[in-house]
Amino acid sequence: MDLKDVDLNLLPVFAAVADEGGCTAAADRLGTSKARVSLAIARLEASLGATLFARTTRRVAPTDAGRALRERCEPLLAGLADAIALARGEESTLSGTLRIACSVENAVQTVGDAAARFAERHPALRVELRTADRVVDLVREGIDVAIRSGWLRGSTLRATRLGGFEQVVVAAPAYLKRAGTPAVPQDLAARPWIALDLLPAPLTWTFEAPRRRPVTVRIHARLRVDSPSALRSMVEAGTAVTVLDGGTAREPLRRGVLVRLLPDWQLPAGGTHAVFPPGRHPSAAARAFVEAYRAALGPQAPEAAAAPRAPARGGAGSRGST
Repeated sequence: MDLKDVDLNLLPVFAAVADEGGCTAAADRLGTSKARVSLAIARLEASLGATLFARTTRRVAPTDAGRALRERCEPLLAGLADAIALARGEESTLSGTLRIACSVENAVQTVGDAAARFAERHPALRVELRTADRVVDLVREGIDVAIRSGWLRGSTLRATRLGGFEQVVVAAPAYLKRAGTPAVPQDLAARPWIALDLLPAPLTWTFEAPRRRPVTVRIHARLRVDSPSALRSMVEAGTAVTVLDGGTAREPLRRGVLVRLLPDWQLPAGGTHAVFPPGRHPSAAARAFVEAYRAALGPQAPEAAAAPRAPARGGAGSRGST
């Protein structure tokens, strides 16, 4: 198909419908009528010979062809807007829609605040924060950038490391009073455990300490969960032991709701990454948000969560079998 067969002026209308999920909302955004928007989409579909949207009574959703076109035309439209602004001697203005994904815990700790401040600085930009305690499909869900903590598995995703975090073994004071305090990593093998299924190996942990050999412990878990927030709530209930990242553990440790165990031993540090969808360049808005979020985080190193530490030895049950 020759490029002259397609009216490129229809692409911004198409992008607005894809972003807004309907012709009415797109018309409001563009300052035109719903009829004009519908006509523009019909003309674009006719010129391409493809159906771009699946229409229901409640929503207009992109088809596979529509999603593919949106992914490829979005950076081109953004680049064109930047080029026009530059030619006019204006500062580049971020516009359109920026979709950010992260876990609920990350949203509460840092991402939500950063996204709100970023939206305030860029009033022409619509920011959507999608939270889920699972790994979302960035392409299928139209995500521009995801903030992920942990260990990235091999994939085609593009990622930028933003910082690191410490992992700590924790338990509630009530549990330690009842069961005693583990003295060495091997003691954990006999303790009730809550496993976070989001981790690549939630039942195997390797501990390191100065002038000691690494110790790998295989845990047995009767409780399993797929949400860091739920994990924190369950361990605070005082039924078992688990590992939390430093950010999640910081506040309950400060308040004494949880106690850090085995403070002389360290677990491998995790990383915080900005992850972009494969197959296309990150949008200007996604790149700008990542830089703003990096600045908001400040210098990031694997952090030691300031917290009450467990006594060196507990009661009768402090040393489990190995």
